[in-house]
Order: sequence, then structure tokens, then C-alpha cells
Amino acid sequence: MEDEGRKIVAVLAPLPRRLAAALYELLLLGGIVGVGFMLPWILIGTVWGRIASGGWLFLHLFMLLGAYFVGCWWRLGATLAMQTWRLRLVECNGAPPGLRRCLWRYLLCWPSWLTGLGVLWAFVDAEGQFLHDRLAGTRVVLLPPKR
Repeated sequence: MEDEGRKIVAVLAPLPRRLAAALYELLLLGGIVGVGFMLPWILIGTVWGRIASGGWLFLHLFMLLGAYFVGCWWRLGATLAMQTWRLRLVECNGAPPGLRRCLWRYLLCWPSWLTGLGVLWAFVDAEGQFLHDRLAGTRVVLLPPKR
């Protein structure tokens, strides 16, 4: 495996491992959403007595989660849950994903996960890839264990 040389040469991560990482990600997102989303709105509501409309709340949540996911994928190659499960996001050629590709993957993740089609797609895809990874030109690979 070559990590410093900008290309990751590793095996494609198995579907059960990626699903387990996604489940673990939900637990971590509870803390991120609690601190970055709920706490500010609770303070705004308590101090100023204001409540935002649904559109503003969704935009705030969308931007917060985007900053977390895109930031982690672009800077680290993996979210916290992916690091725990030794997974890394790469482009199809093995190179680290660029900012544009990470943004594109994030946008594609929303309909893919919310409708469930992205997960169902993985069961019929020849390589077991999620639909959003197939469309974004990314792959989730399994890193070898640390020595």
C-alpha cells in the first residue's frame, strides 16, 4: 500500500464492513448534530426567543453535515467512523479524492441514502458499490491492518 505517494492501492471494502461503518457513523453524527445544530438553535430560542423556519433548519443541517463529511473525505480520506473500520475513500484510479469529487459524492449521498436506493444498488452492483460512489467515481477501500 502506498499512502504518502498519493495513491492508495488496497482491496475494495466489503459491503458488510461499509454498512457497519455507516451505522457507527450515525452514532457519531448524534454528537455532531447535538453540538453543531441543536445547541445553537436552543441558545437562539432561549436568549432571543426566535425559531427558524424549516428551510433554514434544513440548510443549517445540510451545511453542517457537508462540512463534516466533505472536510473529512477531502483532508483525511475518511470520516471518523471510516478510520475506525480502516476504510478510505479514493477515486477509481486510487488517488485521494479532490474537493469537487467529495462535494459531488456528498450531494449524491442524500438521495441515495434517504431513498435507500444506494444501499439496494450495492446488492446488485457487480463490485458491491453504493450508487452514489458509482456515480461520483469514488470507491471505499479497506486498508491493511497497522503493524
